[in-house]
Amino acid sequence: MKSTTPKRADIAKENQWKLELLFESEQAWQSALQEAIKSGERVLLYKDTFENPAEVESATLLNCLQAFETFEKQSEKLGQYAFLKKSEDEGNSENIARLSQYIMAMTEISAKLSWFVPALMQIPEDKVRAWIDPSGAEGKAFADYKIFIEKTLYLKVHTLSDREEKMLTLLSESGGTAQRSFSVLTNVDLQFGSITDRGEEKELTQSSFSQFLLSPDRAVREKAYKQFYAGFDAHKNTIASLYIGQVQQNTAMAKIRGYGSARENALYPDKVPVSVYDNLIKSVRDNLEPLHRFYALVQKTLKVEELRHYDVYVPLVAEIRKHTEYTEAVDIITEALQPLGGEYVNTIRSGLLGGWVDRYENQGKRSGAFSSGGFESEPYILMNYKPDVIRDVFTLAHEGGHSMHSWYSVRNNPFLCHDYTIFEAEVASTFNEELLFRSMVKKASDPKERAYLLSIRASDILATLYRQTMFAEFEMITHQLVESGTPLTLDRLRAEYKKLLTAYFGPAMHFEEVSDLECLRIPHFYRAFYVYKYATGISASLALAERVLSGGETERNDYFNFLKSGGSRYPIEALKVAGVDMASPEPVRAACNHFGEIVTELEKALKTIL
Repeated sequence: MKSTTPKRADIAKENQWKLELLFESEQAWQSALQEAIKSGERVLLYKDTFENPAEVESATLLNCLQAFETFEKQSEKLGQYAFLKKSEDEGNSENIARLSQYIMAMTEISAKLSWFVPALMQIPEDKVRAWIDPSGAEGKAFADYKIFIEKTLYLKVHTLSDREEKMLTLLSESGGTAQRSFSVLTNVDLQFGSITDRGEEKELTQSSFSQFLLSPDRAVREKAYKQFYAGFDAHKNTIASLYIGQVQQNTAMAKIRGYGSARENALYPDKVPVSVYDNLIKSVRDNLEPLHRFYALVQKTLKVEELRHYDVYVPLVAEIRKHTEYTEAVDIITEALQPLGGEYVNTIRSGLLGGWVDRYENQGKRSGAFSSGGFESEPYILMNYKPDVIRDVFTLAHEGGHSMHSWYSVRNNPFLCHDYTIFEAEVASTFNEELLFRSMVKKASDPKERAYLLSIRASDILATLYRQTMFAEFEMITHQLVESGTPLTLDRLRAEYKKLLTAYFGPAMHFEEVSDLECLRIPHFYRAFYVYKYATGISASLALAERVLSGGETERNDYFNFLKSGGSRYPIEALKVAGVDMASPEPVRAACNHFGEIVTELEKALKTIL
């Protein structure tokens, strides 16, 4: 069948991102790559001067930091261009070769520079702190490096000797074996067969599984669900062994570095107390009633005698076919963001229309959407925008939030502390989504459109707040079992996960015998203690959206101060500047209550259209 998707060359220039602002030509990129390699070699020239840490002088450290910054800055820009070019057409051999060339070159030079951070840590701390003291004689010269140095010193207590760090570095690639094996097994080797849907036979894959669960035909959903999990059932012992190995490795690495637990190891670099994780789980657990009410509403709306696990992803309201051209979407988004003021609105509008965004699908283009921010460029957004899909308007607002976070960050921070953490990243994006939702639902005159908007918002918050917290609780349990000396087995994994399914889905749900095998198919479990950040992020963004919309100039400026923080503060501190305390359980409780309010409004809206 001939593809109807246009080739890259057929996409109008005005609908493409302007990567020429990064590099004007391939020759310019290649020249910059060679210069970056030379910059890395210049850092190497300082290595011998750090052999005796106690004798290192402030000028030596400063000059080395400046050389290191130059290399890192060049590397970021080169990598961003190579990554974006590959993303726009992953079938283009030149794009593939360019990214591979970059990775090989930077891996080699970065390995040679791995001595620098441990060497910095070995300089007597009292000397370093005196140099970076703003009131000291050298404070002004070190101003751009103060935060980078402080964050490096914060990690010192869990950094090993140079020899030990080199050993761990050599083991790092093999340490990813469980994750890579899981990915290959579940995405390549596992075959799930095909499903006949509306007279058409379609392949069942990891990707298409979620689409089958959206089918209005319950028989299709049931067959896809059982057939999919049959594949996992056939390989459950192998996959369980991979995950158990990952948990054991996480636990061992935490012990090696002197952490009290694998969870503490994961949270420490962001200076996030373990109590934040505990507050999230407890607060969500204490507020499961709105979630259970939502699932009861699903059962009632679908008119099923018993709600099954394969029923809960069906849209409660059929998708509204509303045509929204890209430029109209930008109009809708910028109108919704008016409470943020002229600078924010004018900047994001100019960017969305003026070269930030690669708008439409083309052959070979990466699927989905993302935002990519760089210190020496405007932020870039990859979209596969479809005018007939309302969710794409929300996706554009979401990625625009990331981009504006980057825009403010690079204009208010030195290079070595401009990059914000993942903990903070989802705040700015979901904040924009919330403002867009409130604006659109307020203006929706069609009852069906209002019900649809409420239904997708409820689903989005559920997936980000409740589901990710359930995953986070499972990760905590599995690691605590190993750390307490309790062996993990396939049966133990399934039993613990079954308890969580029962608690979170509530009394309306009837599970299949294989439902607890879901614990074996979540790829994020191989990046331990990551998913909780989605739940804390949306909790913070909902609290901040309410604060900004109900407040005035002070509240808005507080939010901007958060966006401007970049990586200059630890995430808990940065969010406090914005006006939300994630060390407190209150934002999570408020998010659960907000979800409950949406469920109540959805119940009312459904009565008007069903």
